Amino acid sequence: MRSHPLNRRTLTTALALAAGSVLLTACGGGAAPGGGSEQVAAAGATGRKINIGPDQHRIHGTKDPETAALVPARVRETGALRIGVSADGSPPLTFHATDDKTLIGVEEDIATLVADTLGLKPRFEPLSWENLFVGLDSGKLDAVFSNVTVTEERKEKYDFATYRLDQLAMEAKKGSGWRVRGPKDVAGRTIAVDSGTNQEKILVDWSKENEKAGREPVDIKYFHKPSDTYLALQSGRLDGFFGPNPTAAYHVNTAGQTELVGTFSGGGDRVQGKIAATTKKGSGLVKAYAAALQKVIDNGRYGKVLARWGLTGEHLKTSQINPPGLPRTAN
Repeated sequence: MRSHPLNRRTLTTALALAAGSVLLTACGGGAAPGGGSEQVAAAGATGRKINIGPDQHRIHGTKDPETAALVPARVRETGALRIGVSADGSPPLTFHATDDKTLIGVEEDIATLVADTLGLKPRFEPLSWENLFVGLDSGKLDAVFSNVTVTEERKEKYDFATYRLDQLAMEAKKGSGWRVRGPKDVAGRTIAVDSGTNQEKILVDWSKENEKAGREPVDIKYFHKPSDTYLALQSGRLDGFFGPNPTAAYHVNTAGQTELVGTFSGGGDRVQGKIAATTKKGSGLVKAYAAALQKVIDNGRYGKVLARWGLTGEHLKTSQINPPGLPRTAN
């Protein structure tokens, strides 16, 4: 799955507009005065505080010799793990800190845990979506941590070690009293979605199902800017916004004006989508990644990282290698 293409600056603006107040962030200002970490918090200072400054105080792993031994010698001897991340990502996945240069987010945190457990130094390479896979194909990258969903088509060229559920979320105005579990709950509702995404396909399918059942279709809306979407949601012109769970959860935690009213697999009813560390098929690294991920899942560090970014709902108990992925779609 590809995430909603927001950078930190864009999302901060959107949240400020949606909340009706300026959030506690800086654009290029570095650390807060006095050396403290900058944080973004929900309006009214009652929500979760998330550190978005360059000094992240990351949760680190410790080298596990048995797991580190699974790394091929050619990689182990370099002492580093070359990790591709999104150059145009969105909070809380991958984005720039308040200094506008330091890469932060849940993807960097989990990749760091893996590298630490393998006794390697993480070296992050921010690249466009297509160049992440080019980097794997060419051997420039050892791994990609960039909200990549396992699909049957991708499994032909890449190996996967899972680390998060691929979840979508319906976001509504706080206090809506609305709960969404399936098609009938969105009948006759006005819902925004991004074009060309998994969530759009699911919403369109739900609308068709409603019509076949004699219910009202969904009034699907598209906005070019996230700020426009959130303003429409807050003003009541929208009932909901259907998007990736990570960005929705981040918005809920930081703007303080909306709530999640339903979460769903990125694969719809077909399969539970899963996000995975991605490596070139046959690179010899996937077993090391899965073993490292299992170590940090078991010792609790992984759970602390997810909680830090408000993504506990995407927790996995087991890192799987090449599990069933989203099925192929007809051309």
